Amino acid sequence: MSEIMLQQTPVVRVEPIWREWVARWPVPSAMAAAPQGDVLRAWGKLGYPRRALRLHECAQVLARDHGDEVPADVEVLLSLPGIGAYTARAVACFAYGQRVPVVDTNVRRVVARAVHGKAEAGNPAARDLVETEALLPAQIKRAAVFSAALMELGATVCTARNPDCARCPLPSCAWVTAGRPASEVVRRVQKYEGTDRQARGRLLDVLRDAHGPVERIRLDLAWTRDPGQRDRALDSLLVDGLIEQTAEGLFALAGEGGAGV
Repeated sequence: MSEIMLQQTPVVRVEPIWREWVARWPVPSAMAAAPQGDVLRAWGKLGYPRRALRLHECAQVLARDHGDEVPADVEVLLSLPGIGAYTARAVACFAYGQRVPVVDTNVRRVVARAVHGKAEAGNPAARDLVETEALLPAQIKRAAVFSAALMELGATVCTARNPDCARCPLPSCAWVTAGRPASEVVRRVQKYEGTDRQARGRLLDVLRDAHGPVERIRLDLAWTRDPGQRDRALDSLLVDGLIEQTAEGLFALAGEGGAGV
């Protein structure tokens, strides 16, 4: 749960909802038995709500095929709905203590600076896993702790904007040795206001707060600034399976529209 919730979402937003989910659905079979609509409502404002549906699908597979337990093998984890390369390795490493490379933005930054002498890592590449695995201690127990430490180092000391090199525990760093050259990566500021994501969120809010299917006019009123954008957002929600349309032309959260069309 936590690994999927934390994708592109800060811990401060995830923690309270994660605690609610763990209390409500302590094992996969508990979530698997819950309606999709309940899971989407419980997701709240975490964003990227498709993750909630993937978690629900994953819980169903775990309950049906894996004895209601999360597997430890990376390849088996990768076969589960919504589980990608990073999440599979994070679960194998942090939950089961395996010696597998776990590469996120923070880890890539530390490796870029300490090993390659670059301020930023640039775009993700296949070599990231290979390079990170080469740094892991041979002893399995130490490797899991090292992976956590490497991630924490990037998050708290070797940060993107104001790295605190005086506190860095590494014995050497190619970036510092090179005089801390400036980043060559052009940062793009991601906006939210006025985007399709915001429009989708407004439409979902209407359906989450409703006690049943709603008429199209209620969705139209939820996003009036750009009808074309609203239509695009609505279509994408239908395609993603987050909402459904009833035979009467009403709209509802996934699983709450009856037979649909």
